[in-house]
Amino acid sequence: MPAEPLLFLKPPSALVGPGQAIVRPSASQRVEHEAELGVVIGRRCKDVRAEDALSHVLGYTVLCDVTARDLQRKDVQFTRGKGFDTFCPAGPWIETVLDPTDVEITCRVGGAVRQHGHTRDMIFPVATLIAYVSAVMTLEPGDVISTGTPEGVGPLVGGDVLEISISGIGTLRCPVV
Repeated sequence: MPAEPLLFLKPPSALVGPGQAIVRPSASQRVEHEAELGVVIGRRCKDVRAEDALSHVLGYTVLCDVTARDLQRKDVQFTRGKGFDTFCPAGPWIETVLDPTDVEITCRVGGAVRQHGHTRDMIFPVATLIAYVSAVMTLEPGDVISTGTPEGVGPLVGGDVLEISISGIGTLRCPVV
């Protein structure tokens, strides 16, 4: 178990919406899905305490932290492996009324379940993540925190259809090309 959360950033060009394609880059031989709860910040925060952190949240969304796993392992840091265009599908919308402490996350690829878990099993709860990140950098409205993924990450290949469902939010579907 990590002692503290691992931080990385994705560029705005990584963000795509429901139905938009995840494009596998030719530079990678192993692109993988990571189904996650996305936390959308609604109020600016810096050095927020965990007890106050959820008051800075606008809402929650479904998110996939797409990763070129071979490049992530090769590089010293995660920017290239997680930063390709289309590597952050999110949606189908932002749910503003949700208790993030126990929602179900299910990832299907081609209809087969690859990942299944609950946020109650997260190593770091949402409030802890917000406090941790805001101690490093100021969070602005519209920033999104990706919260970690259940076991079962796996490959995405051209022709796949990725579906991630989170209870209380909905299902994000994206083709892979």
